[in-house]
Amino acid sequence: MGQWEIFLSPYKQAVDELKIKLKGMRSQFGIMSANSPIEFVTGRVKPLASIYDKSLAKGIPFEPTANLGNELQDIAGVRIMCQFVDDIATVSELIRQRDDMKIIEEKDYISHSKPSGYRSHHMIIEYPVETIQGRIVVVAEIQIRTLAMNFWASIEHSLNYKYKGVFPEEIKNRLQSAAEAAFRLDEEMSSIRSEIQEAQAYFNEIKEATNPAIHKSNDKEEREHL
Repeated sequence: MGQWEIFLSPYKQAVDELKIKLKGMRSQFGIMSANSPIEFVTGRVKPLASIYDKSLAKGIPFEPTANLGNELQDIAGVRIMCQFVDDIATVSELIRQRDDMKIIEEKDYISHSKPSGYRSHHMIIEYPVETIQGRIVVVAEIQIRTLAMNFWASIEHSLNYKYKGVFPEEIKNRLQSAAEAAFRLDEEMSSIRSEIQEAQAYFNEIKEATNPAIHKSNDKEEREHL
């Protein structure tokens, strides 16, 4: 096993565990028949090429050391998607209440968006990973955003690679306008949140009522609990 593989292994473990735990939070809302503020969860370990580019930009030696892990706080990254803007505050508060991770920094790019128009809520955490060599505390980043914010950020990320961070003025202005349009969409959807959630609940009820496979699954679960 190479040095980089050994170095990144705890980060991969952290991402896997965080995804399971955050998805578990979503499942708990379902069990309680409550609307979950979490739509879905994704995660990744930053590729070596991206680690190299960022270490170069920061003037940090590209070496698999603890210093690199402390300086690059997003080597391990988890992203939480929400339907509504208000859900972001709910999710961030749920994370603050947990005792299995320690928040060391928060960045609110929703109330105070970046000049580019980027919006998201970032939480930098310390997360302990149990390994065969003992406990390793990993620094990881949790991003919480709406689906509309994520769509915009994905497009901006792709264009950033194309233009190496230096956007033509027309593209820059259009991206900023698109970011504002996406946020207005989020605000509009939030204003009719109750109607949307009622419609989603009704749709799920109809789907369950007309799907024999769901009834068979429920019947089987009931028999297993007898």
